[in-house]
Amino acid sequence: MSEQPHRLMEIKNLKKTFPLQTGFLGTGGTETVTAVDDVSFYIESGETLGLVGESGSGKTTIGRSILRAIEPTSGSVHFEPRKGEVYEITGLSSKKMKAVRPHMQMIFQDPYSSLNPRMTVRDIIAEPLVVNKLFKGTDIDKRVLEVALRCKLNVEHLRRFPHAFSGGQRQRIGIARALVMHPRFIVCDEAVSALDVSVQAEILNLLGDLQEEFELTYLFIAHDLSAVEYISDRVAVLYLGRIVEIAPSKELFFSPLHPYTSALMSAIPAPDPDSPMQPIILKGEIPSPINPPSGCHFHPRCQYVQAECKTMRPELKEYKPGHYSACHFSDAMELPGANELGEPSSIRTSRI
Repeated sequence: MSEQPHRLMEIKNLKKTFPLQTGFLGTGGTETVTAVDDVSFYIESGETLGLVGESGSGKTTIGRSILRAIEPTSGSVHFEPRKGEVYEITGLSSKKMKAVRPHMQMIFQDPYSSLNPRMTVRDIIAEPLVVNKLFKGTDIDKRVLEVALRCKLNVEHLRRFPHAFSGGQRQRIGIARALVMHPRFIVCDEAVSALDVSVQAEILNLLGDLQEEFELTYLFIAHDLSAVEYISDRVAVLYLGRIVEIAPSKELFFSPLHPYTSALMSAIPAPDPDSPMQPIILKGEIPSPINPPSGCHFHPRCQYVQAECKTMRPELKEYKPGHYSACHFSDAMELPGANELGEPSSIRTSRI
């Protein structure tokens, strides 16, 4: 009998900055790049939270900070793999993190560079078990074979090296490696972006089946809006290191409350090739995280900008049950969404 849903992950005021050397050979001094700026959200057990945004908005940095693959500058990450068993991830020592890491895994973007070319598939999948000393001897082979078959890899594949496989097969190997320790939480960092469209569908369906079978929870990071809409229960929209909107998937796609989200949704093509597209064209480029705009980060590109947007930072507020937006005027605007361009099932291809 499965456990009742609870907040598996709770992230509060997460911030990550990086030092940047400027000038010729670093002679210009050091500046600070704010990759993630005071981000807060939660993930329920058993759900998939999609995370979308333009390149450089901080999506991967959030995923890696949650797993402590990189150290966050400030903020907290509470992880509760089982009810009553709570870990403050950002406060754990390296030694104590070893007990938590088997519950948290990652599927990487590039299925080519994420696999060691000198190791067989069997050794790649078994490596987490060996490093964490979870299984020994023949138990390792049994576990590897069980997971490999579940990820639709054949027995003979285990003796081969990564160069013998296609991109889709390599990603299945990466999924099997992430799954072999039976984790509760997996960060899917652009897990299908390097694959052909037909293979993307296979991998997304596999992730969905595995989630149901093993009671997994995903943070699904992607540019592809069609993939996010297909697999996610809720979606968070990131802009320049800040979350500007979080809502259930269908509601965010078809009834957005933030102008940036509305612009993303307007770029989704209609199913009718003769239907003219009317995308919202955002003026300018995404600002530099070295010197972000004051107030609302989106105000230099927003067609609804007012004076207070330039000076006051909008808080992420709940305007509808489960629907949060960081805009001063979310309750006063009627914004177009993807519903004006077709039914939900018509979303097939759209990249940010």
